Parts: sequence; structure tokens; C-alpha cells
Amino acid sequence: QVQLVESGGGLVQAGGSLRLSCAASGRTFSSYVMGWFRQAPGKEREFVAAGSGSSGNKRYADSVKGRFTISRDNAKNTVYLQMNSVKPEDTAVYYCAADLSIEIATMEDEYDYWGQGTQVTVSS
Repeated sequence: QVQLVESGGGLVQAGGSLRLSCAASGRTFSSYVMGWFRQAPGKEREFVAAGSGSSGNKRYADSVKGRFTISRDNAKNTVYLQMNSVKPEDTAVYYCAADLSIEIATMEDEYDYWGQGTQVTVSS
């Protein structure tokens, strides 16, 4: 069993920055893929970014590429999402997820465990 707890959400002005954190517990954090998804009001949950625990490979949604960065600190069992140059369309609930397989996945049904989500609101 893996428990995931997100933090760091809040209100930020367009063009600003925010860093989300996701603390994991329960199993060997460094061995699995960690991802970030988001869900805006009235929309389906969508992939944002993911990073492999073993290879260091990362993938990003086109909408955030060049602005967001996923990173992890295996010693702290924590994954981060650094959000720069945020836009109003980045407003959503952001979810952290863990995938116990090796390959990076972008589909939410590939992920095994989910956090409760943290709200990010970008004002214009």
C-alpha cells in the first residue's frame, strides 16, 4: 500500500510560480514512476508530467512543456512539480499518482495509487 499526500497548492497570479509537493509512504519510493495529473472544473482529469524512478526519464504534457518541471528526492520520498509562468488555464486540482511499473505512463488508469489532490488557482 502506498499513501500519497500533496501540498503546496494555493492562489497565484498569472506569470508567477508555485511548487507542489507529494510525500509518499508505504513502499520503495525510488523504484516506481510518479506522475502529476490535474482536473479543471467541468473537465476530465488530464496528464501533466511523470518521472521514472529508475531511469530518470521524464514526460510532459505539451501544454506545460517548458514551464513545469517534475523532480524527486528519493531520500525524502517526495516528488515535486515546479510550476513557472503559470496561466489561468492551469487552474485545477492537481493530483499526485504512483505507478508501480517501470515504463512512464500518461493514462490515469495505468497508475495504482492517488493522492487526495491540491487546488491551484491562477488569477489573471
